[in-house]
Amino acid sequence: MLNPTRLFAAASIAALSLFAGSAMAQDKIVIGTEGAYPPFNVLEADGKLTGFDIDIAKALCEQMKAECTFVTNDWDGIIPALQAKKFDAIVASMSITPERLEKVDFSEKYYNTPPAIAVPKDSPIKSVEDLKGKTIGAQGSTTHANYAEKHLADSELKLYPTADEYKLDISNGRIDGVIDDIVVLSQWVKSDAGACCKILTAMPVDEQINGKGAGIAVRKGDKALADKFSAAIKAIRANGKYKEINDKYFDFDVYGQ
Repeated sequence: MLNPTRLFAAASIAALSLFAGSAMAQDKIVIGTEGAYPPFNVLEADGKLTGFDIDIAKALCEQMKAECTFVTNDWDGIIPALQAKKFDAIVASMSITPERLEKVDFSEKYYNTPPAIAVPKDSPIKSVEDLKGKTIGAQGSTTHANYAEKHLADSELKLYPTADEYKLDISNGRIDGVIDDIVVLSQWVKSDAGACCKILTAMPVDEQINGKGAGIAVRKGDKALADKFSAAIKAIRANGKYKEINDKYFDFDVYGQ
């Protein structure tokens, strides 16, 4: 006859083993990013990922005691790749917008900055009104492209796969201006690569388009993971780690209001 006590003990051990295995699995997170959006995420020539997004992601993983690995993916296909389980979360300066919330869930924001427009230093364009009939570059499938379609409708919009490509075109005089995050453009125009250009103006935030800041995207319904990231964001804001990373890249609090 089987001993009921032994059966119970065996079942308990099996259940604990399954629980432990599940817990270990949850502690391993694959993070998707673009790697072509300085200073937020950059794939260096040696294959190393750097940037604000990457450092924040590493800090969040450390806070959550999670083992994280990174995967790069073209921006246009980054949400489909998340849905296809190529990775578990996206940390790539993705704005929390109503449109994206239909496809994915988000953590709370980890930064929030407005859009801006840059033009060549010798440009006759002095105001947003002067952009009428001019060609504006933007990275495709971004909130900035959507913003230009709505608020710069009198301009011709030219879309690019990456920010590097619109920067090359404006440097060579092929377009009249570009629109992107103010931090991205400000950092660029201060660099040798962006010596061609200057910031024309920051643009008012349109929350329906720009959203409520950049958050960490997870698959629809994975609220538990989104909540873990949100809790970790609050923790690194409180313990000083966020400020340490922020000050490495910016001379102001990129977290925003």
